[in-house]
Amino acid sequence: MNITIVGAGNMGSALVKQLTGAGHTVRVTARDMAKARNVAAANPGAIAAVPAEALGNSSVVIAATFYDDAVAALKSLGSLEGRVVVDISNPVTADFMALAIGHDTSAAEEIARALPEAEVVKAFNTVFAPALANGPRLGNGSTIPVYIAGDSDRAKRTVSDLVRSMGFATVDAGALRNARYLEPLGGLNIFFGYGAGHGTDIAPAWLGLA
Repeated sequence: MNITIVGAGNMGSALVKQLTGAGHTVRVTARDMAKARNVAAANPGAIAAVPAEALGNSSVVIAATFYDDAVAALKSLGSLEGRVVVDISNPVTADFMALAIGHDTSAAEEIARALPEAEVVKAFNTVFAPALANGPRLGNGSTIPVYIAGDSDRAKRTVSDLVRSMGFATVDAGALRNARYLEPLGGLNIFFGYGAGHGTDIAPAWLGLA
Protein backbone atom coordinates (compact mmCIF):
# COMPACT_ATOMS: atom_id res chain seq x y z
CA MET A 1 0.00 0.00 0.00
CA ASN A 2 1.12 3.59 -0.61
CA ILE A 3 1.09 5.70 2.54
CA THR A 4 2.00 9.28 3.41
CA ILE A 5 3.15 10.08 6.94
CA VAL A 6 3.12 13.67 8.12
CA GLY A 7 5.59 14.06 10.96
CA ALA A 8 9.12 12.74 11.54
CA GLY A 9 9.16 12.66 15.34
CA ASN A 10 9.14 9.56 17.51
CA MET A 11 5.73 8.27 16.40
CA GLY A 12 6.27 9.17 12.75
CA SER A 13 9.67 7.47 12.73
CA ALA A 14 8.27 4.34 14.39
CA LEU A 15 5.42 4.14 11.88
CA VAL A 16 7.79 4.55 8.93
CA LYS A 17 9.97 1.75 10.33
CA GLN A 18 7.09 -0.68 10.85
CA LEU A 19 5.25 0.12 7.62
CA THR A 20 8.31 -0.15 5.37
CA GLY A 21 9.29 -3.31 7.22
CA ALA A 22 5.88 -4.73 6.27
CA GLY A 23 6.53 -3.94 2.61
CA HIS A 24 4.58 -0.73 2.20
CA THR A 25 5.80 2.29 0.25
CA VAL A 26 5.94 5.37 2.47
CA ARG A 27 6.35 9.05 1.73
CA VAL A 28 7.36 11.01 4.81
CA THR A 29 7.13 14.76 5.17
CA ALA A 30 7.59 17.15 8.05
CA ARG A 31 7.97 20.78 8.97
CA ASP A 32 11.67 19.97 9.45
CA MET A 33 12.59 18.31 6.17
CA ALA A 34 16.06 17.39 7.44
CA LYS A 35 14.38 15.09 9.96
CA ALA A 36 12.12 13.65 7.26
CA ARG A 37 15.13 12.91 5.05
CA ASN A 38 16.95 11.22 7.94
CA VAL A 39 13.95 9.01 8.68
CA ALA A 40 13.58 8.07 5.01
CA ALA A 41 17.29 7.30 4.69
CA ALA A 42 17.11 4.91 7.63
CA ASN A 43 14.18 2.94 6.18
CA PRO A 44 14.41 1.39 2.69
CA GLY A 45 11.02 1.78 1.07
CA ALA A 46 10.56 5.32 2.36
CA ILE A 47 11.18 8.57 0.54
CA ALA A 48 11.15 12.12 1.89
CA ALA A 49 9.04 14.72 0.10
CA VAL A 50 8.07 18.32 0.76
CA PRO A 51 4.42 18.68 1.80
CA ALA A 52 3.19 19.84 -1.62
CA GLU A 53 4.64 16.67 -3.21
CA ALA A 54 4.04 14.19 -0.40
CA LEU A 55 0.59 12.87 -1.32
CA GLY A 56 1.33 11.23 -4.64
CA ASN A 57 -0.83 8.14 -5.05
CA SER A 58 -1.11 7.41 -1.34
CA SER A 59 -4.48 6.07 -0.30
CA VAL A 60 -3.72 6.52 3.41
CA VAL A 61 -2.35 9.59 5.19
CA ILE A 62 -1.20 9.33 8.79
CA ALA A 63 -1.01 12.52 10.83
CA ALA A 64 1.88 11.83 13.22
CA THR A 65 1.88 15.31 14.71
CA PHE A 66 0.65 16.98 17.86
CA TYR A 67 -3.08 17.61 17.69
CA ASP A 68 -2.65 21.39 17.53
CA ASP A 69 -0.54 21.01 14.37
CA ALA A 70 -2.54 18.29 12.63
CA VAL A 71 -5.08 20.24 10.57
CA ALA A 72 -2.57 22.73 9.18
CA ALA A 73 -0.11 19.95 8.40
CA LEU A 74 -2.75 17.89 6.61
CA LYS A 75 -4.05 20.85 4.63
CA SER A 76 -0.51 21.61 3.46
CA LEU A 77 -0.60 18.36 1.47
CA GLY A 78 -3.40 19.47 -0.86
CA SER A 79 -6.76 17.85 -1.50
CA LEU A 80 -7.49 14.84 0.69
CA GLU A 81 -10.69 13.88 -1.10
CA GLY A 82 -11.20 10.13 -0.99
CA ARG A 83 -8.15 9.53 1.20
CA VAL A 84 -8.15 7.74 4.53
CA VAL A 85 -6.68 10.04 7.18
CA VAL A 86 -5.46 8.44 10.41
CA ASP A 87 -5.33 10.63 13.51
CA ILE A 88 -2.99 9.19 16.15
CA SER A 89 -2.94 12.18 18.49
CA ASN A 90 -3.92 12.68 22.10
CA PRO A 91 -4.96 16.32 22.68
CA VAL A 92 -2.90 16.72 25.84
CA THR A 93 -1.96 19.83 27.75
CA ALA A 94 1.60 21.15 27.79
CA ASP A 95 2.57 18.97 30.76
CA PHE A 96 1.05 15.85 29.13
CA MET A 97 -0.97 15.16 32.28
CA ALA A 98 -4.47 16.26 31.14
CA LEU A 99 -6.61 16.49 28.02
CA ALA A 100 -7.16 19.89 26.43
CA ILE A 101 -10.50 18.90 24.88
CA GLY A 102 -13.00 16.13 25.52
CA HIS A 103 -16.46 15.06 26.74
CA ASP A 104 -18.48 16.48 23.83
CA THR A 105 -15.83 16.21 21.09
CA SER A 106 -12.42 14.72 20.38
CA ALA A 107 -9.28 15.48 18.42
CA ALA A 108 -10.37 13.04 15.74
CA GLU A 109 -13.81 14.59 15.37
CA GLU A 110 -12.37 18.10 15.17
CA ILE A 111 -9.95 16.99 12.44
CA ALA A 112 -12.84 15.35 10.58
CA ARG A 113 -14.86 18.58 10.76
CA ALA A 114 -11.92 20.54 9.37
CA LEU A 115 -11.37 18.00 6.56
CA PRO A 116 -14.85 16.90 5.45
CA GLU A 117 -13.54 15.49 2.18
CA ALA A 118 -11.39 12.90 3.98
CA GLU A 119 -12.36 9.68 5.77
CA VAL A 120 -10.89 10.15 9.24
CA VAL A 121 -10.03 7.19 11.46
CA LYS A 122 -8.66 7.20 15.01
CA ALA A 123 -5.88 4.71 15.69
CA PHE A 124 -2.51 4.20 17.45
CA ASN A 125 -3.16 6.81 20.16
CA THR A 126 -2.80 4.20 22.92
CA VAL A 127 0.58 2.92 21.67
CA PHE A 128 3.82 4.46 22.92
CA ALA A 129 6.40 5.34 20.25
CA PRO A 130 9.14 3.08 21.71
CA ALA A 131 6.73 0.14 21.86
CA LEU A 132 5.62 0.83 18.28
CA ALA A 133 9.23 1.01 17.10
CA ASN A 134 10.10 -2.27 18.82
CA GLY A 135 7.36 -4.18 17.06
CA PRO A 136 4.01 -5.72 17.82
CA ARG A 137 4.90 -7.61 21.00
CA LEU A 138 5.55 -6.29 24.47
CA GLY A 139 8.25 -7.71 26.71
CA ASN A 140 5.78 -10.18 28.23
CA GLY A 141 5.01 -11.58 24.78
CA SER A 142 1.54 -10.12 24.42
CA THR A 143 0.54 -8.53 21.13
CA ILE A 144 -0.13 -4.80 21.26
CA PRO A 145 -3.75 -3.94 20.37
CA VAL A 146 -4.57 -0.96 18.18
CA TYR A 147 -8.05 0.48 18.71
CA ILE A 148 -9.69 1.73 15.53
CA ALA A 149 -12.66 4.13 15.48
CA GLY A 150 -14.29 5.68 12.44
CA ASP A 151 -17.52 6.29 10.60
CA SER A 152 -16.43 4.71 7.30
CA ASP A 153 -16.36 0.92 7.21
CA ARG A 154 -14.09 1.05 4.16
CA ALA A 155 -11.61 3.31 5.92
CA LYS A 156 -11.62 1.16 9.06
CA ARG A 157 -10.98 -1.98 7.00
CA THR A 158 -8.09 -0.25 5.25
CA VAL A 159 -6.51 0.80 8.54
CA SER A 160 -7.13 -2.63 10.05
CA ASP A 161 -5.32 -4.24 7.10
CA LEU A 162 -2.37 -1.91 7.65
CA VAL A 163 -2.24 -2.65 11.37
CA ARG A 164 -2.38 -6.39 10.86
CA SER A 165 0.27 -6.25 8.13
CA MET A 166 2.68 -4.95 10.81
CA GLY A 167 1.74 -7.78 13.18
CA PHE A 168 -0.31 -5.74 15.66
CA ALA A 169 -3.78 -6.77 16.84
CA THR A 170 -6.84 -4.76 15.87
CA VAL A 171 -9.87 -3.88 17.97
CA ASP A 172 -12.90 -2.25 16.35
CA ALA A 173 -13.73 0.66 18.63
CA GLY A 174 -16.88 1.71 16.82
CA ALA A 175 -17.79 5.12 15.47
CA LEU A 176 -15.47 8.11 15.33
CA ARG A 177 -17.26 9.68 18.30
CA ASN A 178 -15.75 6.91 20.41
CA ALA A 179 -12.44 8.73 20.07
CA ARG A 180 -13.89 10.66 23.03
CA TYR A 181 -13.16 7.51 25.04
CA LEU A 182 -9.95 6.45 23.30
CA GLU A 183 -8.24 9.78 23.90
CA PRO A 184 -8.74 9.70 27.70
CA LEU A 185 -7.49 6.09 27.56
CA GLY A 186 -4.41 7.39 25.77
CA GLY A 187 -4.02 10.03 28.48
CA LEU A 188 -4.25 7.38 31.20
CA ASN A 189 -1.63 5.33 29.38
CA ILE A 190 0.67 8.37 29.38
CA PHE A 191 0.14 8.74 33.12
CA PHE A 192 0.95 5.08 33.79
CA GLY A 193 3.98 5.19 31.50
CA TYR A 194 5.51 8.43 32.70
CA GLY A 195 3.64 9.81 35.71
CA ALA A 196 3.52 6.48 37.55
CA GLY A 197 6.87 5.30 36.23
CA HIS A 198 5.80 2.07 34.52
CA GLY A 199 7.75 2.89 31.35
CA THR A 200 6.74 2.57 27.73
CA ASP A 201 6.65 -1.22 27.36
CA ILE A 202 2.95 -1.19 28.23
CA ALA A 203 -0.34 -0.88 26.36
CA PRO A 204 -3.99 -0.92 27.45
CA ALA A 205 -5.88 -4.08 26.53
CA TRP A 206 -9.16 -5.82 27.32
CA LEU A 207 -8.66 -9.49 28.13
CA GLY A 208 -10.17 -11.72 25.51
CA LEU A 209 -10.14 -9.12 22.73
CA ALA A 210 -6.49 -8.81 21.71
